[in-house]
Parts: sequence; C-alpha cells; structure tokens
Amino acid sequence: MQELQPRHTNKLVGETSPYLLQHAHNPVDWRPWGDDAFTEARRRGVPVFLSIGYSTCYWCHVMERESFEDEATAAVMNERFVCVKVDREERPDIDDLYMTATQIMTGRGGWPMSCFLEPELLRPFWCGTYFPKEPRHGMPAFTQVLTGISDAWRDRRDEIEAQAEQVAQGVRAALASDAKPTPVGRAHVTSAVESLLRSFDRTNGGFGGAPKFPQPANLMLLLEAREGSDGDTRTAIDAAVRTTLDRMALGGMFDQVGGGFHRYSTDAIWLVPHFEKMLYDQAQLVTLYARAAGVYDDDLYRRVVVRTLDYTIREMTAPPEPGATGFYSAQDAEVDGREGLNYLWTPEQMRGILPESDAELAITLYALDKGPNFQDPHHPDDEARNILFLRDRPENLAGGLGMSPEDLFGRIDAINAALYAARAQREQPHLDDKVLVAWNGLLIEALVAGAELTGEARYHEAADHAAKHILSQMRAPDGTLLRVERGGRAKTPAFLEDHAALIRGLVALHESEFARGDERLTAASQIAELAHSAFADPDGGYFDTRAGQSDLFVRTRSTYDGAVPCGSSLMLAALLALHRATGEEQHLDRAIGTLASLSPRLSESPAAVVEATRHLLVMLRDPGGLAGRIEFDERDAPAPAAPEDSPVDVFASAEVLEVGADHPASVRLRMVVKDGYHIVAADPGPGGEGLIPLRVGLVRGQGVAVYADYPEGEVYAPDIPGIESILVHKGTIEFDVAVEHAPGVGPSTGDPVLGITFQACTDTECLAPGTLELGVGIDLLD
Repeated sequence: MQELQPRHTNKLVGETSPYLLQHAHNPVDWRPWGDDAFTEARRRGVPVFLSIGYSTCYWCHVMERESFEDEATAAVMNERFVCVKVDREERPDIDDLYMTATQIMTGRGGWPMSCFLEPELLRPFWCGTYFPKEPRHGMPAFTQVLTGISDAWRDRRDEIEAQAEQVAQGVRAALASDAKPTPVGRAHVTSAVESLLRSFDRTNGGFGGAPKFPQPANLMLLLEAREGSDGDTRTAIDAAVRTTLDRMALGGMFDQVGGGFHRYSTDAIWLVPHFEKMLYDQAQLVTLYARAAGVYDDDLYRRVVVRTLDYTIREMTAPPEPGATGFYSAQDAEVDGREGLNYLWTPEQMRGILPESDAELAITLYALDKGPNFQDPHHPDDEARNILFLRDRPENLAGGLGMSPEDLFGRIDAINAALYAARAQREQPHLDDKVLVAWNGLLIEALVAGAELTGEARYHEAADHAAKHILSQMRAPDGTLLRVERGGRAKTPAFLEDHAALIRGLVALHESEFARGDERLTAASQIAELAHSAFADPDGGYFDTRAGQSDLFVRTRSTYDGAVPCGSSLMLAALLALHRATGEEQHLDRAIGTLASLSPRLSESPAAVVEATRHLLVMLRDPGGLAGRIEFDERDAPAPAAPEDSPVDVFASAEVLEVGADHPASVRLRMVVKDGYHIVAADPGPGGEGLIPLRVGLVRGQGVAVYADYPEGEVYAPDIPGIESILVHKGTIEFDVAVEHAPGVGPSTGDPVLGITFQACTDTECLAPGTLELGVGIDLLD
C-alpha cells in the first residue's frame, strides 16, 4: 500500500531526479531551475535561493530534516525568496558555476551548497554550505541567514549587486581557463561499462534503487560494448541488459493493455509506476528494444517495439493533415484526481468485460488472484486495485498453462483488445498536445528502427509525416527552427538538442530501406548548418544555447546525459551519422571537435556522458578515417587520483600480492583522516541509509574475491533533535584485506585492480564520494 497523501506538494513533483523528488513534498515552495522560477523572482523583486546537493549527501539530508521540512523555516523562505533546487549529478554545469562562486567567497566548498542570486542575471552574491536550524558551533541559524540576506537585499541592493558582479567576474575568469581537451580512448569506454555493471541490480534489473528510471542510454552503451567483448564480459552485459529489459516489459512500468511505457517506477521492482507517459521515453525505449530484438532474436522485445509504436501513433498524435503531423509530448498520470485510475483493474471488472475463460486467464496472467497491489496515495479511502503485470515471460507462462507461446500471445492480444475497448470508455488522462522538436526527432529515429525491425512501412510513413510537420510548420520566416508547436502556433527558437535530435531522425529516414530520394538527407544537412551557425564554439564543440541567453550568466555547455542525452552528446551522434550518410569531411571534423569539447568530462566520468562514450566506441572501431586527425588515449584505464587537498590518505602494507588457487594473500590498509573530517563506516547503522559506506573491492578486472575485516565505527551523533546517529571513522584506522583466487569473478576482464571507496564529511558538509586505486599489484599464480 502507498503512503497517505502528503500535506505539501511543490513543483519538483514533476522532475525525474531522485534527489529532487526527495524534496517534492517539503513545505518549501521549491521550483526546478528554469524560467518559471526566474520570472517569478523578477516579478516579486526578491533574490533566488539556490540549494544544490545530491541524494547520498548526509548533510543534505540533515538540512532537509532540520529546515526544509520545518513549517516555520519554510514560511520565511517562501515569503522572502524564490527557492530553487538543483541535483548536482543531473546538472553539473550549474553545480560547477556556483561551486566556483562558493569557493571564491568562502575558500572551500561542499554540499549542500546554499547560494543567493540576484534575479536579473542570476549572479551569486552570497554563498555557503550547510546551516543549522539553531545557532551552533559559531554558525548562525539558517533563519538568521535568511532574514539577514533578505534585509540586506532590501536596504543595500546597489552594494549587493556590485558584489554579485565581482563574484561573477571571478567565476568567468576561473571557468575560462577550465580543463583543456584531453585524449580519450578505449579505457574510458571500459571504465563506463564496468561502472554500469557494478551498479546493475542483479535481482530486479536496472541501475540503483527506487525510484528506478529506464536509462536507455546506459543499456545502449552495453549493447554497443557487447560487440567485440570477450565471453565473460559479454555474459555480464547480457545479464544486465536482458534482466532489465525483461523486468521493464513485464512489470507495471509497461502498460500491459494499451502499450507504451510509464515515466518511472516508484519501487525497485518495476511494479508501481509514476503513471505519466512521456514521448522521449517511448522513443528511446523503442530504439533500445529494437536493437536488443535484433541482437537476441527475441519475440518479446519485438512485441514491445510494435505495441509501443502503435500506442504512440494511436494516442500521441492526430491524423495527418495535410500529410504531416507531429507527436505530442505527454499523457498525465491522473484521471479525475486519482493516480493511475485509467490503468487500474479489479477482478470483478475483468469478469464483467471478458468471457469467463478469458477472464480467469487474465486474472491469473496479470496476478489479480494475488490481491490488490495499489492504493492511490492521495485517496486512501478509495478501493485498492491492481496494476497489471506479468509474472514471467509469456513463453515460460505458456508451458505452465499447457499452451504454445503462439497460442498464448493470441489469447493475450484478444484479452488486451477487449480490456482496451472498455478502458477507452473511461475518462482519459490529460494529453499534453504540444509538439517538441527534440522529442519528435528521437521518435522519428525510433519509428525508423521499428520499420526496419518489422518490415512494416507504416512506421516509416509516420516518421516521415512527423519530419514533414517539423520542417514545414516549425520554422520562423527566416528559417530558424522553432522548438515548440501547439494548435498551429510555433514558438521559441530551438536549442542544440532540438537540432541534433532532428538531424539523427532525418538521417535515419534517409538510410531506411523504405526511403525515396535524398530530400530528408538534404534537410538534415541544412539543419546541421543552422546548428553550427547558432551554437558552434570557435574553439570546437557546441554550446547548448544561443549567444546572449539571459538565464545563465555564463553560456552553458551541458556535459551530462540524463533522461535525454545532452545536446553535445546528441550532436556528436548526429554529425557522425551525417558523415556516414554523405561522406562530407566537414561533418567528421565537427564531430572530432565535439568529442574534444566533451573529453574533459568524459575522461573524468565516462558514464556521466554515456551517449558520447558510446559514440567514442563507434569512432574507435572505425579509425581509418580518423588517422592523423584525432589523438586517442591508448593507455590502460586511468587510475582515479585523490584531489590534492583530499582529507584522507590511504597506505598499503604491500606493493604486490601473489594469489593462487591454494594461495590466498592479505594486505593491511592504513587510513589517515584529516582533523575535522570523518568517513562513513562500512556499517553506518540505521541512520546511515543512503550514504556511501567504506568499501574495498575490485574496481576492474577479475580473477579474485576480496574480503575486508572492517573495524567498527565510532558513534557520530549531531546535537540535532530528530537526527539519528551514524557510525564513522576519525583519525587513523587500520584493517586487513584478504584476497582469494576466484576465476571469473569481477566487474570486467583484465588484471584485477583493488580500490577503496569512501565518503568524507565535516560537521557541516559532505564531499563527493570517491574511489581510489590502491596501487597494490596482484599476480595470479598458475
């Protein structure tokens, strides 16, 4: 059963970030980063309070419990500021911008980050990290900070705006000399694959815990890396991909009756979704399932492709008029104020719609015989109902029912058709009927993939209709591509992601077996020139926005692939596709420049720009055309290095361990934690839920199993009512690590490499978790 209706809901409830969703029911009137928040701050003439954090940050949780969940504190925040929340892992560009400002102003930085911005240009004028609810240890209470900042804004605004400009100049100077392009190569692809395989949920599929998002770009990288991998790595990739695809297709995340995917799963098992349906999810998941259907020759995945595309054509667009139409953005989660009501069933409803034999089969197949599995959290007195899901793959269920898979599929199709006809008589979810270029570009590519997989020309025709609509109806008089169209009115100059996604879709149309002529390829080349003119950086790569945009005081270039890949990752793929289709060298030159602009981020965290990393692998497999034009990093995977000012030093008692079948080895580790810091213990206790514990293990390679005799932590109990204590380590600790021979065990092939993961915090802030290689070699004895 779900929780009771929350007392408060703010504008973060529509976000996808787990961190932002954690704050969606605070009494603070949080808004996501965007024009809505800035316009409101300007209208009211108040500063923006910007809070940046991440989901495993202890002090972020503390500040939420102390201040952001407190009604009185929230009242002060809402009265005096427009409050904005940002997930640093989702928006590293914003995090970098304001972390630089925080370090300039305070000499240090950490999370949670708390910045106050003037509303016109969003320049920071006062920054800090954690503030307690009550004055403590020389720190002012958070409400004192709030009232002091607000009063100063009211009484000394000219002085504050002058200070904001001084800070902004410092940030611009610091970021202007940011990381230069760096060689990247196969080791970075390997690092991303290993990272994904380590975070794979082997029981339920997906990556991480609840809420669980589809993350198709992660799985596309794994499928790309599968080709050419050794047997063990391929087996690990297959387990991650197939388990995840199966669980999503069989669970409540997939609309078993009508087709299509809901936005995300609120639990770890893909059962209870957030019922909203987004076009970008349908697009990327169709492309993923089509690729997987070809790789694994899997009929279930083919059915998912067909049923999802049929859903989008049936419910997410209007009949073509005249000969062209776009696809709509989303369907709402609620009907008549009830969460998911359109998608829920009871056994009695099944029996009232279906013939007796079909009703009993449906009740068994969709697990209604196990009792209800969903209660609307906002209406706890309503009747509990069932989200439909399949307990196993249909071919496995068929055997238990004494049927062939083909016969069972036929029965399921007939049952679903009858249930869908009945469901169509219900009140339907609200349809967000605006057309967005970027999401349509992704769907065009998906429709072409569906046409290629199934041989059905109707999918290619639907894709071509959408392309025609965008090219003819979503342009300004001067030819500028416009991002949004609704009711025949197009507006808002398109961003980099819109151009890039559309190019990908247009090239896919041109390369399809159903294509006729070069019209779509010509259009793709024209859109590429528009993008280059509007967004290109003379030093290589692309900005996300046009010059002169006012919502960031530094022109942004996102380097994070979230629910939709960032503009630069999409553009890298688009340029490579254009080069493949046209053979024109300028597209390859621009792709190389785009990869170079992404290389600092990719080198540091290749899984963060997973779509770019996938296309790096594509480039590595076709080095002929790149010879002499790009420098790839051919070294082994780079060893993570501690920052120069890391508060933790790690020492090992041995440089090399010899490990054989009957010859285990051990090493003693010594960790020295700088005064004023502590690290989370291996077992932090109940209060440490969501934190990163101390861990030693393989960071890559295979062939050994690692066991650590972690010391017990000491109690760390902040003097804060309602905050649970945790176990931590301070000062110096020592412990033994045993290494045993274990063929085939490890995140990837290659020589085993030991690493240690820890999270360091002070009494007011947490640093980002880190994993360091230990520098201890392992020789495997024959």
